[in-house]
Amino acid sequence: MDIIELDTERLLLRQWDESDFPIFYRLNSDPAVMEYFPNTLSEEESNRVAKTIQNLISERGWGFWAVEEKGTGNFIGFVGLHIPKPELPFSPCVEVGWRLAKEYWGKGYATEAGKAALNFGFGELGLKEVYSFTSVDNTKSRAVMERLNMHNTNQNFEHPEVPKGNPLKEHVLYKITNTQWYKNAT
Repeated sequence: MDIIELDTERLLLRQWDESDFPIFYRLNSDPAVMEYFPNTLSEEESNRVAKTIQNLISERGWGFWAVEEKGTGNFIGFVGLHIPKPELPFSPCVEVGWRLAKEYWGKGYATEAGKAALNFGFGELGLKEVYSFTSVDNTKSRAVMERLNMHNTNQNFEHPEVPKGNPLKEHVLYKITNTQWYKNAT
């Protein structure tokens, strides 16, 4: 399978390299980055997630790409497309998602890379719609979704992987269709 790489003005979305794993672990063990997840990840858990993402890209050619800042060559996190687990109430679908190290927040990187991922999804993959979701309190990710011209579906759901009673269980669901994407692209 050919591995797809996406190129933006400031970023390269690429296949993961083993050298990304320690940086990804630092990101996943940062309480600020993981504030809207049930817990931070151990090194073993983080490496398992990275390897799974890497393998999915090898199988499909696309996925949650490793994001590299062009000016420095630094790995800064991931952005891309993913097929979520089937137990979500809106599955099957494709989601756009991101997780960046906090020193790269506020630079527009998630939006820039998210646009490249959506453009690929609608253009190359021919997707009809793409979803994104997060804890209802995650205003930063919700703001990225809105900058990507995604719309709140007003269909909040309880995430099945978040423990009962956890305040992060309720998630908001955003969506954009290919028609909406191309309407806003002109």
